[in-house]
Amino acid sequence: MGSDLNIEGLVHRIVVALVDDPNEVQVTSGATETGTVFYVAVAPSDVGKIIGKNGRIAGSIRVLLSAMGVAAKTQYGLNIVVKSVTNV
Repeated sequence: MGSDLNIEGLVHRIVVALVDDPNEVQVTSGATETGTVFYVAVAPSDVGKIIGKNGRIAGSIRVLLSAMGVAAKTQYGLNIVVKSVTNV
């Protein structure tokens, strides 16, 4: 589980470098039957920057996670979550 925190930090750094509003980035992780899923929450205006054209950026991050999963003998996944905007 300790390496999951390192990978979570890496995913956070990658995403922060891609978005316009880095203060809105949150990366959390959850255990599944087969491994760990990283949930990346970003501002609605930044979702396209994380997904990329034809999903290329998200796909690249998933490939990176997959390669690290092979090395750690587990599976890592990525889910992109849009932060909801609430008017208070």
